[in-house]
Amino acid sequence: MRTVSLASTEGKWVMASSILASSMAFIDSTALNVVLPSLQESLNARGTDLFWILNSYLLMLASLILLGGALGDKFGRKKIFIIGILIFISGSATCGFAPTVKLLILFRALQGIGGALMIPGSLSLISSTFSSKERGKAIGTWSAATTMVTMGGPILGGALADAGLWRYIFFINIPLGIVSVLILWLKVHETKDEESAKGIDFPGAITTVSGLALLTFGFLRIPEIGIARPQVYLSLIAGTIFIVLFIFLEKSRKNAMMPLSIFNNINFSGANLLTFFLYAGLSGGILFITLNLIQIQGYSQLQAGLTLLPFTILMVLLARFAGKLSDKYGPRWFMISGPAIAGIGLLLLAFIKQTNGPSDYWISFFPGILLFGLGMSITVTPLTSTVMGSAASHFSGIASGVNNAVSRISGVFANAILGAFAILLFTTFMERAIEKFPINKEAKDAILAETINLGNAEFPQGISVKYKQQIINFYNQGFISAYKIILLICSGMAFTSSLCAFLMISNKLIKQTKSHKMSIDKSGQ
Repeated sequence: MRTVSLASTEGKWVMASSILASSMAFIDSTALNVVLPSLQESLNARGTDLFWILNSYLLMLASLILLGGALGDKFGRKKIFIIGILIFISGSATCGFAPTVKLLILFRALQGIGGALMIPGSLSLISSTFSSKERGKAIGTWSAATTMVTMGGPILGGALADAGLWRYIFFINIPLGIVSVLILWLKVHETKDEESAKGIDFPGAITTVSGLALLTFGFLRIPEIGIARPQVYLSLIAGTIFIVLFIFLEKSRKNAMMPLSIFNNINFSGANLLTFFLYAGLSGGILFITLNLIQIQGYSQLQAGLTLLPFTILMVLLARFAGKLSDKYGPRWFMISGPAIAGIGLLLLAFIKQTNGPSDYWISFFPGILLFGLGMSITVTPLTSTVMGSAASHFSGIASGVNNAVSRISGVFANAILGAFAILLFTTFMERAIEKFPINKEAKDAILAETINLGNAEFPQGISVKYKQQIINFYNQGFISAYKIILLICSGMAFTSSLCAFLMISNKLIKQTKSHKMSIDKSGQ
């Protein structure tokens, strides 16, 4: 397969287009967390609506991302990448103009379809363009650049939200996408898997899309209606059946959308298991930290965005360096120590109680965010290099699609399960807090009904104002109590990902042969 140098003109164009396109998706995800309070007020959204705004995108992305990677490998990575970008910016434009919560949720799903075609294309284009010797450095450059751009998302998002301009978070994607498409169209050569069987694995596509969609939908309904409803558990059961059927079908098909032999490489399997736990902790942690800062601690949305600046700086400074060291010494110890350090950071953040706002930032949130950022900075590039280096070049789209699907599904898992659990914890706290209040059942029910809005819970009308301050204080205490347990769980998931690396990752990245069989170097395990 034809490869180019990172320093070559085409190599630079490949990096530029991949960074710009990836930045669109990542800006959306990071900035949206910060603007949620403004969005909630502007569109009269409930707490559960916020989870759907975040997760309707993830629903489509997680469902289709494996198909997106396979399409790129078979029909051309550049071609599918461009189609994904065009759909994504179309979804972004409609999101920016959405007049209601329901339409915003619908248009976020359109963004997800575009992202499913676009996101695997970014890394698979890099992996198939550069040689194995330069792949780690290229991915490190991609990680540092996209992080620098996207972690600026919360700062930009906060500034726009404070100015009442949260819709521009979506409009920013349009010029970035157009420039990326022009670079790809004019400056980048097409690459695809010349060895694969022709045609699409339609049974595989149908079963995996159905399975992932049903599982994701089931998880997303848990915060709103609970797990004991038929809509939830039937979706989860049906989704599991479709995934099992997908695995069964892929064993015997010559043009399998996801050749199962790719998982024979223990590094690839271990890296994806690590990804699931680490990104679940990351997604849940960032969401609840942001809600705590804005809704409980009194930070403006811009100030909340600025709290993540240490995270950004560390990623920019260390991501490419970590990639070079990983190429030289192997990824194992980076992937063990990084998640452990991130877990310690989340552990520190879990024990933060009510503070005096931004003036206490340096002695409250800063130490935990610093360690959290340090851990992620030395993990991301070695992790991505391990995933892409453990699969043959002609499987780069599939490898990228699998890993991105895992990270997005883990985000859905975190937002849905942890969101539902946080509401349960919050409600339980409030039930105990108001148990002895001399008010009727209807008034107590009105107080408890607000817990679905988490930190945005408000004092209900029709209740004696003499209880107002006390109930507001209970709301704050209840959220902080729930926040602590959620962050402890997120920390535990980060430590679990470190354990996965210790048990499964070696410094010997094993390539898949042209016959699609994987040989495992036991001496390197």
